[in-house]
Amino acid sequence: MTNLSNTLDQLREELQQAQLQVEKLGSAISVIEGLVGRNGSRVVRSRAQSKHVVSAIARRRMAAAQRARWAKVRQQPQLPQAKKPAASAVKRTLSAAARRKIAAAQRARWARIKAQQTKKAA
Repeated sequence: MTNLSNTLDQLREELQQAQLQVEKLGSAISVIEGLVGRNGSRVVRSRAQSKHVVSAIARRRMAAAQRARWAKVRQQPQLPQAKKPAASAVKRTLSAAARRKIAAAQRARWARIKAQQTKKAA
């Protein structure tokens, strides 16, 4: 009798697993159907695709405006790029004492935080 009840429990467990598997397959199919149309034609989903449609005439006007902006930039005399000042080339470093002070302050901050956390936990 015990063997039959164990077998029944095992069969019920396998049934639940099979139902779970069927649900997973169904969700996978629905995701793929969302990507590919029912008739097999591919649906394009990209971030570049916009909800706002711009007419061809408007695109031409935007392109002409951009060309005009670039033409204006090109008409301005090209200034030689200024050399970087020597002061920016010098790399600044902290002294050992300053690093020790910063490290000690950071350790103190973490000690306070940990103390607060242990106080909350207690």
